[in-house]
Amino acid sequence: MTDPVISYREVMKPVTLDVVDHQLIHALDLDGRAPFARIADVLGVSENTVGRRYRRLRQAGVLRVVGAVASAKLGYALWTVRFSCAPASGIPIAAALAKRPDTFWVHLLSGGTEIACTTQSSLVDEPDVLMLDKLPRSSRITSVSAHQMLHGFTRLGSWSALSAQQIAALRVPVNPIGEATFDEADRRLMHVLADDGRASYGELSAASGLSESTVKRRIETLRQTGVLSYQLDLSLRALGFCSEARLWMTVRPSAVTSVASALAAHEEVQFAAVTTGPTNLVAAIACRNATHLYEYLTERVGSLDGIQQMETAPVVRTVKRSGSLLPL
Repeated sequence: MTDPVISYREVMKPVTLDVVDHQLIHALDLDGRAPFARIADVLGVSENTVGRRYRRLRQAGVLRVVGAVASAKLGYALWTVRFSCAPASGIPIAAALAKRPDTFWVHLLSGGTEIACTTQSSLVDEPDVLMLDKLPRSSRITSVSAHQMLHGFTRLGSWSALSAQQIAALRVPVNPIGEATFDEADRRLMHVLADDGRASYGELSAASGLSESTVKRRIETLRQTGVLSYQLDLSLRALGFCSEARLWMTVRPSAVTSVASALAAHEEVQFAAVTTGPTNLVAAIACRNATHLYEYLTERVGSLDGIQQMETAPVVRTVKRSGSLLPL
């Protein structure tokens, strides 16, 4: 029997969003676990409306809230890895990578002959284990390069659907202080939250073996110490961004921080990170079409001082977002 993971493609049509949808997305971007009642009060609509809109967008594959762990705080290093592979082998190799619990953001690039993914390795539990030894071995993989991500830059204010007063009412202040602790019960909590950041306290209690009151206190502690955050896992294609790409740039060392900060301010940039290796800056971008991509690369990226060389690879298919395995 054919493996169901690679037996069909995900077909995602653009979804029409109205003002309330954009406001809801902005609200969840600010606080992914905000109660629907609080969001409804800030938006000036009913709680039923917020719940109905959220369920519609989630069922359509447009968004979901996911819990994310600050890997560096727990002694993990993040890596961005590129694979070149023989024709027709990209899909099964990408599917194998996507099934691994330690991979994120698995993409097929450049006509399906290249794969990019993010993975992590423990600097505490397995400091002597070579990260590449954990990745799949195949004669169909022709080259592999791995770059440790040293510092990430994300764009603040990704959405602008809410007023300053509404943003202040929803934003959760986080002041990470002290040492972070993370035990087996926390791991079980994060396993559930990585799939659904809005999972009920009852679900989290059942998964962790802790009482609901303990779960509530624990995830709030993890959040306030900066270990846990809630992020929006958005299908950019469903929102009309049909030209995604990955950029690998060689930037003059003295200009790396300024270029990364400038990129993070661009509406097209989803994420940028300073890395090790000959290309020391990687970025994930999303444009509406090829014309938009061309104009962005030539006019906005091209005008940044310090970029000495750049390689662009279009994303042809997303196999795994965050921690979510997607059908092919």
